[in-house]
Amino acid sequence: MSMEKITRDSPEAQSTDLVAENIEKLKTLFPELITEGPDGLSVNVDVLKQLVGDCSVTNCDEKYGLNWFGKRRARQLALTPSTGTLRPASEESEDWDATQNLFIEGDNLEVLKLLQKSYAGKVKLIYIDPPYNTGKDFVYKDDFRDNIRNYKKLTGQVDEEGSPLTTNTEASGRFHTDWLNMMYPRLMLSRNLLKKEGLIFVSIDDRELANIEKLLDEVFGNENQVCTFIWKSKSGGANDSRAVAIDHEYLVCYAKSKEDAVIHNDPYGEASTAYPYQDEKGEYSLERLDKQNLQYSPSLDYEITGPDGTIYTPPHKDPEHPNAIWRWSKTKVEEEYDSLVFKSGHVYTKNYKKKGINPRSLLIDERFGRTRSGSTELRDLMKANVFDNPKPARLLLSIY
Repeated sequence: MSMEKITRDSPEAQSTDLVAENIEKLKTLFPELITEGPDGLSVNVDVLKQLVGDCSVTNCDEKYGLNWFGKRRARQLALTPSTGTLRPASEESEDWDATQNLFIEGDNLEVLKLLQKSYAGKVKLIYIDPPYNTGKDFVYKDDFRDNIRNYKKLTGQVDEEGSPLTTNTEASGRFHTDWLNMMYPRLMLSRNLLKKEGLIFVSIDDRELANIEKLLDEVFGNENQVCTFIWKSKSGGANDSRAVAIDHEYLVCYAKSKEDAVIHNDPYGEASTAYPYQDEKGEYSLERLDKQNLQYSPSLDYEITGPDGTIYTPPHKDPEHPNAIWRWSKTKVEEEYDSLVFKSGHVYTKNYKKKGINPRSLLIDERFGRTRSGSTELRDLMKANVFDNPKPARLLLSIY
């Protein structure tokens, strides 16, 4: 089968024109806003002021929000159509005819533009692990083919010698600005891809946490912020700071529409860890029936006889000053006796796994993995160190 050659003027080589789409949406809502001129359709700002009131349309610089040099150009960059295209690489693929997966190699901004045609409003989950702004280059030094290198020259990412033009050091005076200009258009395009119930997760560290939250507030709306999870990325902390050993990172989550979004019912794989037992009612964990309580109640301090005749009482730290009680009354213990578990010298109740469990914001247990385990997993899979600091599969599986 021969493959048709695609030129710059071919329809397949044009990504979705987002500006034209936005104008059409405005035309549907407010036909009087749109005027025709020598360069095509345009929006009449004077009419817009009349429709929403002068006070709602402003160019005022003194307003709440995140602003930086280059923001307008970054926004325009997201709206500029791409002239690239995606071509299949069946010879380099595994199980080409039956696979359900898609792996795309290319500049991520251009790929996001190209995906708009086929996947706009269809994606349930986006997870990104952007550069952490450590003062290094934003252009990855991958061994791309010649056409990718040419593309980077045309788009101003590298010079004639192939050296990156987007170096970003703290001494440059644009440390945060350059990072924001890189992130802004990509987040705008990512939002377009999400379904109304879709979610985006962004891994980040302390350097840009405040900025990424403000950036996501602007793109997704503050009302659609779900949570900023804290992930324990290192087992014991590392001496990577003169003041504090940092052993955590963040996982920022936003929804396209928080009212429609649903976090995974079992986000942390609790079915196999926190709920290790199962009976006819479902999966469950064990919870001690006794507890220490500042308000001691003699009516909740009584003997329970186990099936083998063993006598159980709440264990007091100081028998002369009792402070331990049962969580259940004596009557309830008699009614629910068959559901109790007597094990290792203690009495337990069954805590059944509930549907619709809410995820917790602290991802600190070993079951979420660590940076080190992510590197080991990838090295075992790829037989090489392919990426720096990859996230472990257990963390990625836990987020949705």
